[in-house]
Amino acid sequence: QVQLVESGGGLVQPGGSLRLSCTASGSIFSIYTMSWYRQAPGKQRELVATITSGGDTSYANSVKGRFTISRDNTKNTVYLQMNSLKPEDTAVYHCNKYSPPFASWGQGTQVTVSS
Repeated sequence: QVQLVESGGGLVQPGGSLRLSCTASGSIFSIYTMSWYRQAPGKQRELVATITSGGDTSYANSVKGRFTISRDNTKNTVYLQMNSLKPEDTAVYHCNKYSPPFASWGQGTQVTVSS
């Protein structure tokens, strides 16, 4: 069972940047397509960005051009570089596999964009 630990969130002003990390246990991490998700208060979980085992990426329209997903399979880690942050990016960010069966959801990392 893959376990996920997210980190790197915080409070940032509009226009600022953050880099999130997600470290997974398990030796077969590299074969999974991984995604970042986010959930704002009162809203459903939203798919933000996805990266395949081969490094192909895709993004939600709302973050395209601002966010970059990457991975380091030697460290079992997926990253989300977030630039030009907006207040509407405020949410708890989680990583997980792109498709079921999902790993157990971690606690996520809170990102708050506010002046």
